[in-house]
Amino acid sequence: MTEPRSVVITGASRGLGFASAVRLYREGWRVVAAMRNLDRGMPLLRAAAGADEDDDRLTGVQLDLTDTASITAAAKSIEETVGAPYGLIHNAGISAAGMVEEADLDLWQRMFSTHVMGPVALTKELLPSMRAAGHGRIVMVSSTGGVRGMPGIAPYSAAKGALDRWAESLAGEIAPFGLGVTVLVSGTYDTDIITDAGTTDDRNFNGPYARIHHTMNSRGRFAIRFARSPELFTGSVVKALHDEGSFRRRGVGPDASSLLIINRLLPASGMHHLPRLVMGIPKKGTMRGGAYPLTASQKVMVAAAKVIPQPVLVRLMSLMPAKPEPDRSEAQ
Repeated sequence: MTEPRSVVITGASRGLGFASAVRLYREGWRVVAAMRNLDRGMPLLRAAAGADEDDDRLTGVQLDLTDTASITAAAKSIEETVGAPYGLIHNAGISAAGMVEEADLDLWQRMFSTHVMGPVALTKELLPSMRAAGHGRIVMVSSTGGVRGMPGIAPYSAAKGALDRWAESLAGEIAPFGLGVTVLVSGTYDTDIITDAGTTDDRNFNGPYARIHHTMNSRGRFAIRFARSPELFTGSVVKALHDEGSFRRRGVGPDASSLLIINRLLPASGMHHLPRLVMGIPKKGTMRGGAYPLTASQKVMVAAAKVIPQPVLVRLMSLMPAKPEPDRSEAQ
């Protein structure tokens, strides 16, 4: 009987990693689920996958990507458990909201440790055995935030962009040994990472960027209404593990696929303005000197005031419902 191929997936205790671990187990893979808290995460994962506690096709390994000792211990445990894994999926991630001027430098350090330095360290530990095996796939879970530098999430966007460039470099280095790399550019999925609870919030709603934060907040909350189920992401993970070329980039979800196409077609200046317009960020110079530019709806009201008689306008405004206080959180 042929032994099932083994795959390691980081961040397997929640979100896309959790759903992907369940899917791969059900597809017949031998899954090593890496996570910070095994006692909390593994019972939930086994229950969702329908696996018994002693089922060696679903095992857990403790992993903190910001801790070098944890990475070394996890790599040793992985090789003792499954030998050289066929697949290594770098999925673990954190998110944050805030302008560059607002975001704490410690956040930048955690972001790059989680998305880049930790995954690099784990890959370096496992590559010798994978290279010796002569086959395998390394899958990097990136996002639309890594395709272009996105305002308001600079640490996250920069880290995902770095992950993409590392993946391209790595693919060229390991292809001669029979290994390949796939980058999955994820769109918006309904996971903790897009919620207030899963996002580090460094925004100052009373500071110079308040106008931008309020607009991005309302538009972001509208956008996440269309977030897809994590289970819809898992099919791309299965496909990525079966990719045969030395390098492949896949957009996962209609928003990610569309952005990749637009990014190839539009010049850099066009791609700079696209997220600005989508997020409702005022154009260059409009907030100079503390100016507070009008929103689109406010501009409409000003135009209406010029043509509608004042008694009628006052009557219409009295019929409008009171606007609630803005929520001090911003979806990513």
